[in-house]
Amino acid sequence: MLNSSTDSFDPGAEPTARPSGLLRFITAGSVDDGKSTLIGRLLHDTGNVAADQLASIRATSQKRGLAAIDWSLLTDGLIAEREQGITIDVAYRYFATARRKFIIGDAPGHEQYTRNMVTAASGADLAILLVDARKGVVTQTRRHAYLAHLLGIRELVLAVNKMDLVDWQPTVYQAIVDEFNAFVGRLGRHHVQAIPLSALHGTNVATRAEAIPWYSGPCLLEHLQSSPARRDAADAPLRLPVQRVVRVMLGNSADGETATEFRGYQGMLASGRLRLGDEVAVMPNGQRARVARLSVAERDLAEAGADRSVVVALDREIDISRGDMLCDPQQLPRVAKSLTADICWLSEQPLDMRRKYLIKHAARSVNALFEELSYRGDVNSLAQQEAPDTAQMNDIVRARLRLHQPVLTDAYGSNRTTGSFIVIDPVSLHTVAAGVIVE
Repeated sequence: MLNSSTDSFDPGAEPTARPSGLLRFITAGSVDDGKSTLIGRLLHDTGNVAADQLASIRATSQKRGLAAIDWSLLTDGLIAEREQGITIDVAYRYFATARRKFIIGDAPGHEQYTRNMVTAASGADLAILLVDARKGVVTQTRRHAYLAHLLGIRELVLAVNKMDLVDWQPTVYQAIVDEFNAFVGRLGRHHVQAIPLSALHGTNVATRAEAIPWYSGPCLLEHLQSSPARRDAADAPLRLPVQRVVRVMLGNSADGETATEFRGYQGMLASGRLRLGDEVAVMPNGQRARVARLSVAERDLAEAGADRSVVVALDREIDISRGDMLCDPQQLPRVAKSLTADICWLSEQPLDMRRKYLIKHAARSVNALFEELSYRGDVNSLAQQEAPDTAQMNDIVRARLRLHQPVLTDAYGSNRTTGSFIVIDPVSLHTVAAGVIVE
């Protein structure tokens, strides 16, 4: 049997523990590799397409003179996409099986839409990188693998699509797997599961293809159902960026109950858990207090976990404003006036080292200058061009920024929210770059 997985994963083994919770994943690849078709087929074959929706895309496919259903119509929702036959925006879809729930992000294949792929990948646990079996690994395959690595995705699926068009030749498949593994191995440690399939015909997508004697690994759905999500953010130190300071009224005096009003701090828990009575440190001033009240939608809570939007009241008055952060007193974030970060430049206008930019980090926005560009990475050779003087669209550079006011940061590897930021042009207010903090 051909090798289909790296990092000591046995593709034929049943998972020892049933994964729980939501798995967020993206599909990415070059143009016409079949990303949208794969998602459409996956949705259909798992019973997540309504009858009227299926009838609509069948009719549209017939109008186009197609002999079979165009499954990409389930995800390519924008008029411009359907006219051009490509994916421009990121299409998100939710689906569920008896074993798990999923959110899929279908990222664009065109190089000029790399920024959309960055957006989709920033919250993903796993990336499916499609390769057309006839074309093999191309520049966009490497680019998307590089971006997935940059954004902390360590679970990768190499989906070698359109294997039916090369007569399911095992030598074609293995050559693509070997080339991809060689490239990814130079980026760092990842788990790569390679799967040969045909998205158009549904072969090896939701059910195993017994007719492929040289492949003994899982079908795509089997792997998704057993793949681990990223480390639970609830296990990380408490980080609650304050988005608003509010006055909250609980109780309904019209019904004769006593209404209570309190000053609260509203935001979404980026990580950790928060319980009544917990001690928190208010950063950046470092003052401490205890949680006196915790509520959501005018309802009291005993505790809340990561990704939950809450209102918190403290047991004493502290000067807190938007952009401050409630933190674990034993594991504080870094108060930083300079950042070293890997930047993906997303704008058609190149980086101007003389200009001020706006950094949007968590709930705080500050002015910043690019002090230094250490190197630009080449996604094909992984070579580093030392000390570039600018960054063009889709360039990935290591940069040092000087901030006019401090922000509260963690390394991206330990916290995706406090370890990342976007760069905004203060004149146009367009997002021009995305960054992940190294230190």
